[in-house]
Amino acid sequence: MIDVQHAGSVWTLTLDRPDKANSLTAEMLLALCEAVDAASKAGARALVLTGRGRVFSAGADLEEARAGLATSGLWEALSGRIAAAPFLTIAALNGTLAGGAFGMALACDMRLAVPGAKFFYPVMKLGFLPQPSDPARLTALVGPARAKMILMAGARIEAPEALSWGLVDRLCDPGALMPDALALTQDVAAATGQHVAAIKQMVR
Repeated sequence: MIDVQHAGSVWTLTLDRPDKANSLTAEMLLALCEAVDAASKAGARALVLTGRGRVFSAGADLEEARAGLATSGLWEALSGRIAAAPFLTIAALNGTLAGGAFGMALACDMRLAVPGAKFFYPVMKLGFLPQPSDPARLTALVGPARAKMILMAGARIEAPEALSWGLVDRLCDPGALMPDALALTQDVAAATGQHVAAIKQMVR
């Protein structure tokens, strides 16, 4: 349910469960962790994370969430790997981003989205805490009040507003989403791994 592709030093991870709105299982989270580790070991310069179908991800698979996945450490393990990766990471959001799937997108260096995407993280309504690192990453992008609108007030943010807030960095027509994302990887793909990692560290 995770399609892993790489062309040279640019890797693409695609959530491939469109019939279930790319809702995430423990098996998928483990596969994503392993893929990020593999990209690091292979000397990747860039990684693009996207989804198949009309939704990027609805968050946790409902059945597995009820069995404990909603509070699993796998979410934080994945976002931590993405945030620490020594290469450029881009979330190419092909549709709505919801719930636990927020963590992997927030951990990326940049986020592109289609105009029809919506963004919500209903932890207050569902009685869960967000993943430990998500509130700080979200606040760094949109500020504390808007982070509380999403995490506490349950706001559903549409793509144009998400762009104006800084939650996403660019809106792309659906057919241009992946070409635009891959175009952003061209400079790092031509650089050395040390150069890529050094500039990323300086920005941190």
